[in-house]
Amino acid sequence: MARSRDSRTGRPAEPVRETRSVYPESVDRLIGELARLPGIGRRTAERLAFHLLRADKPQAMRLAEAISAVKTAVRYCDVCYNFAERARCAVCESPSRDRGLVLVVEQPKDLIALEQVGTYRGVYHVLLGNISPLDGVGPGDLTISRLLERIDNPGSNSGGERVREVILGLNPTLEGDGTGLYLAGEIHRRGVAVSRLARGLPAGRELEFANKLVLADAIEGRQAVR
Repeated sequence: MARSRDSRTGRPAEPVRETRSVYPESVDRLIGELARLPGIGRRTAERLAFHLLRADKPQAMRLAEAISAVKTAVRYCDVCYNFAERARCAVCESPSRDRGLVLVVEQPKDLIALEQVGTYRGVYHVLLGNISPLDGVGPGDLTISRLLERIDNPGSNSGGERVREVILGLNPTLEGDGTGLYLAGEIHRRGVAVSRLARGLPAGRELEFANKLVLADAIEGRQAVR
């Protein structure tokens, strides 16, 4: 039987070699799933898989159980959309927090970075993203309506308190600034003061990567948004 020819060169086409994994199916599946994680390439996924294979069974099962618990027990807070295991997160439930002061951030990881500073005593609201028309993300795709509801209806805010000031703690990026402008307009129309974190934060740098001193200065030096 004549061999098929390459349509571009007219030469006989090379036979297709079937590549097979050298790992057992279950190990190959584990490596594939680990490689899907952010920042994890194939080589790193292989090292992690080998570590789990060498570990004793109780240790490996603790990891599996921890992952299962995160996916079954963790949810978004009904008030602020922080991570929580109950209807409300620990920040919203704390009676020592100033519930009339709401700091708006993009993601729960930004909230965690600010909490590690230890100087902010208000509550939060997590947008779960920012407005990005190029990516097809509009105000309705975020938790903006829930934030405005907290302002319009104090009963839906933490502790039933009226919101007197909203701090914009969005990342200093083009999308973050655009989201901040939109929010400032909506909040001003409701007669509530709006401020933003001081621009000691480097432009284009995300909150989670800023050090604690920079974040503390940004909170203390926040500026009114006109």
